[in-house]
Amino acid sequence: QVPLVESGGGLVQAGGSLRLSCEASGRIFSRNWMGWYRQAPGKQRELVARISTGGSTFYADSVKGRFTLTRDNAKKTMFLQMNSLKPEDTAVYYCNAGAPYLPGPFWGQGTQVTISS
Repeated sequence: QVPLVESGGGLVQAGGSLRLSCEASGRIFSRNWMGWYRQAPGKQRELVARISTGGSTFYADSVKGRFTLTRDNAKKTMFLQMNSLKPEDTAVYYCNAGAPYLPGPFWGQGTQVTISS
């Protein structure tokens, strides 16, 4: 049983948009910080964005102004709207949840995001 279920990855051209989704169980969603990590080939894993249980958000400088993180409490789903995508955004994106901060013990399976030049 997968605690976090991701969707929304794909292949788009530079300048395009994608929306990633991460659905969690009610317990995980309500009790944990949630966020997205990514790992590109030959690169170390990095935190892209996170959202607290109170709804406050944090964005890495590299995505600030382009990505927007939201949560739907009723659907227990976190969304990452990614606009103005760049080739350097190409990576496997992983949903993560934990407390009091990230990274936590709960991970999604990963979803591939590929941005062509």
